[in-house]
Amino acid sequence: MSTTAGRPLRADAERSVRAILAAAERVLTEHPAASMEQIAEAAGVTRITVHRRFANRQALLEALATDAAEKLAQAIEDSHPETAPPLVALHRATANVLRVKGAWGFALGPGATLSEQAARRHEEIARRCTALLTRMRDDGVIAAGTDPEWARRVLYALIGEALHGGPLPGDAGPDAVATRIVDTLLHGVAPRPAAG
Repeated sequence: MSTTAGRPLRADAERSVRAILAAAERVLTEHPAASMEQIAEAAGVTRITVHRRFANRQALLEALATDAAEKLAQAIEDSHPETAPPLVALHRATANVLRVKGAWGFALGPGATLSEQAARRHEEIARRCTALLTRMRDDGVIAAGTDPEWARRVLYALIGEALHGGPLPGDAGPDAVATRIVDTLLHGVAPRPAAG
């Protein structure tokens, strides 16, 4: 449940906050300089309601970043990075991240405003990703000399390019794109030796 100034919100207030955040993501994706009034209109609430929940634009942007970071953290959690087989966890995490980042492109985009809470969540996500890649190295899934932190940065770059580098060939959904990303991370683009 969301909170405002440390207090849990009532169900109706929670719904209005969710509506405001969802509208903010939609509106700001198309018009990054959109006003609080435009966001209120898109959310179907009054400007006063938005200002009651968020003191100013900065507070709204920080709440949006925090909410999106929580969704991203849940996407990682749903991949079971500590317990699932490492390749399965990596593929699930990649597909889940593609889904969340695709839906929350403004709040999770390169120029997003980060709250302290959102920044902490992103740091935790990076640690969990690095730990998964360390487990993959220790299990022999990736080369013994691989620096897991570098592998994480390469993985992030591949995800970013898949999301922001223009359309991919065909109608590739998150699972297909995740397969391509993981395959590229693990094998690069060199030809594979023939089985024999």
